[in-house]
Amino acid sequence: MINTPNITGIAVITVALAVVCYYGEGVYLRSFWKFLRQKTALVAGRGLPDFARLTGFPHPKPVHDFNIAHARPRPYRPFRWEYHQNMSLKKLEPDYWLELESTYRDRIKQRRQIYALHGKCIIDELPGSEAASKELMQMVIQYLCMRYPKQFEFDEWTLTFRNHILGSTADISTVHPLVFLLENVPEDFLITQEDPDTGLYILRAAVSTSAVGWNIGQKMGKPLHEIHGPVPDYKEKMAFSMDRYFSKMPCDKPIQRASWGLEVGEPLYLQTDEPEWSHRHHQNPDLPLTDIHMRVDWQTLRRLPNSRAIVFNFKALFTPVTDFREEPFIPKLLLRILLEGKKPIMEYKGTWSVEHKVIPALREWAKEQEDKGWVPKEWQERTLNEDPFYPGWEKHYPIPT
Repeated sequence: MINTPNITGIAVITVALAVVCYYGEGVYLRSFWKFLRQKTALVAGRGLPDFARLTGFPHPKPVHDFNIAHARPRPYRPFRWEYHQNMSLKKLEPDYWLELESTYRDRIKQRRQIYALHGKCIIDELPGSEAASKELMQMVIQYLCMRYPKQFEFDEWTLTFRNHILGSTADISTVHPLVFLLENVPEDFLITQEDPDTGLYILRAAVSTSAVGWNIGQKMGKPLHEIHGPVPDYKEKMAFSMDRYFSKMPCDKPIQRASWGLEVGEPLYLQTDEPEWSHRHHQNPDLPLTDIHMRVDWQTLRRLPNSRAIVFNFKALFTPVTDFREEPFIPKLLLRILLEGKKPIMEYKGTWSVEHKVIPALREWAKEQEDKGWVPKEWQERTLNEDPFYPGWEKHYPIPT
């Protein structure tokens, strides 16, 4: 039921709408009509929460000339030297929580296919996580519609989400939030909630189609230190600090980070019992360099304001290693990491099976860049000031406006 103040608010907005309808015209009328519908829905208690107000973290800026067919992700090159295993956390940029690019349609199709094949290994939840999943879906909808206003639209009165890229609609009052995320966002989302008995954060719900060597069926219901069990040095160097970080993480300070590895092809979802996994155990002398890619999982972490759940989401991005030839400093830096990086960490990244092809190429490209004057011959390998990018990347990856 709508209370008296809300009825008054709706009446005021209705009068304003009538005035604009009488005097307004064209695009201005349509824009103002949309604005009034949103505000009226909020007054009536039907709109989305204002997550910028609730979290203290700003909304993204809209990109009005965005073209999904030509959009490219920023060139994440998260190479660090000297390399020490740590979380390497950075402040999240408001405009890049969810970054769309030209593979969007194909990736969504692939996600649906993976879910159809693997079921609960892709989407799963535990009792008590429902409110957090719904809140996450609402936050995602608000972000997409604000960041990409021509691609996505939400009607607060009918609760209908329109995806103009796919030509699809979803009634968010009936769709399962995790299925909505699978079918509209090319990212994985893992929802953790605090265990009241231990104070540790437990994986309680997830949609994940980008898992290589693991799946959420192996992680559901487990705390952080068990989820990260295979990660070198996690237990010894990071477990305590990460548990403490999660317990104190505020809503207004989301973070971003990246992990990387080298892959044959572009495996999005790959399990240890699949035939394609076997290539990691040998070096193929006939492997074309053009078949080798760097995989970056660009990750963000943020707390939801109402449920207090912490959401970990990530997106898999693939780059041919041959691209590094034109990227200053990257060949020399990556070469040093492959040659001298800590063995357990490099084994975890799965680089050995392709190093026989990548290392000679990096040597050649590093010398070539020195000869061209792109990299000083005396330059000592270190984490770049532009981390996680490289000098001059903006010339090749224009930022949408």
